[in-house]
Amino acid sequence: MATQSETLKLSLSGRVKSKSSTPQALQIIDLKGFLFIYTNPESDLNVEYGEGMKKEPIFVTKPALPPLDEFIPYLEQIWDSKVLTNGGPFHAHLEQKLCHYLGVNQLALCTNGSIALLTALQALRISGEVITTPFTFVCTAHSLIWNNLTPVFVDIDPNTLNLDPKQIESAISPRTTAILPVHCYGTPCDVEQIQRVADIYGLKTIYDAAHAFGVKYQGKSVLNYGDLSILSMHATKVFNTFEGGAIVCHDEKMKERIGYLKNFGFADEVTVTAAGINGKMSEFNAALGLLQLQYIDANLAKRKAIDKRYREHFKHIQGITVLTPPKGTQSNYSYFPIFVNEDYPLTRDQLYFTMKDHQINGRRYFYPLISEMPMYRQLSSAKADNLPHAHRAANTVICLPIYPDLKLSDVDKICELISNAATSKKSTARKKIVSDTAHKTQVKKTLNGSLRHH
Repeated sequence: MATQSETLKLSLSGRVKSKSSTPQALQIIDLKGFLFIYTNPESDLNVEYGEGMKKEPIFVTKPALPPLDEFIPYLEQIWDSKVLTNGGPFHAHLEQKLCHYLGVNQLALCTNGSIALLTALQALRISGEVITTPFTFVCTAHSLIWNNLTPVFVDIDPNTLNLDPKQIESAISPRTTAILPVHCYGTPCDVEQIQRVADIYGLKTIYDAAHAFGVKYQGKSVLNYGDLSILSMHATKVFNTFEGGAIVCHDEKMKERIGYLKNFGFADEVTVTAAGINGKMSEFNAALGLLQLQYIDANLAKRKAIDKRYREHFKHIQGITVLTPPKGTQSNYSYFPIFVNEDYPLTRDQLYFTMKDHQINGRRYFYPLISEMPMYRQLSSAKADNLPHAHRAANTVICLPIYPDLKLSDVDKICELISNAATSKKSTARKKIVSDTAHKTQVKKTLNGSLRHH
């Protein structure tokens, strides 16, 4: 099947443009002597599956992108200004726009979410031990190691899969300086209880909010909780700038410090205040972000419809559990995890590979647990009996495909497969029992006959 692809070719002649206003199979857009040639999804170009060709797979996610021709004017401005990075006009404008959209006071754009997390830990001068979750993407814990910090893992709440506040206090030691919770799948942490513990023990709180763009709790952005919050704008996230990230903070003084740290530590042309890093977002990424903001609400609405369709199906499939967001949550529908329980006829991995056999690519987010990885398993807090809920989640989870362009009919097919796989397994199991019983009966008859004969 024809898919939208982009090929960059050098134009050796003058400007070439589409000669018709009607949708064409190929669109050619000229930018300063370069030709962007791409297939137009609105055209009537159709490629039927031939003999031996596989059906197009369904991926766990696909990046939402605006129409290419709407991005060209932004690129032309970059070409004209020759400002590519170092806090250009698009960068400044996007920071301003995001503060307004997200309902936060200050926001510093970064190259990506990993750099944002590394920089945030530096900005707060965190040292010693940091309490965090093992049920997250590896970057959360890696950022601690890169800052010469020791992760201390505590178990998760089985209902939200976030750091369990009740487990935090017992993990605090004289070396503990901070808590690093994660809004897993965009589900808000128990922010009030985590803050209560942080206040009692004088700890800093940095939220890994990579999944939580646009999420609100009790009418307030979850990004406003804690000392700092970290966003990812990676291609897989609900809001992407190709690659990108941000640190949300509360005041100008902290934003200024972050600004120094993400620019090698430079305060001015001749003054370096800290051992900083190159963590600046480029003008290309910021320009895309400005355009993406025009589509974010529509994309979130599509995600919501997909989430709703999944939930309708799973009401009727025994042995599969789905998460229910805490009361007062305005979700961004960034992920749709399911959990394969003991009363489902297949194991999690059997279902996962059955889906793959049918070109449906879920992901086992987050398996294995970070605490089981070589660089962490020697920690005393990484012991399995310390993390029972995290282990159960890691061993039962599959994140199903969800992205704005996913068709509801494909959601139906995914759920039908999961339902049929269960029914088929039950039927096979019943047939095996009947077959085994019949076989035992026949053996018994044969033996009895043989005994009578002798």
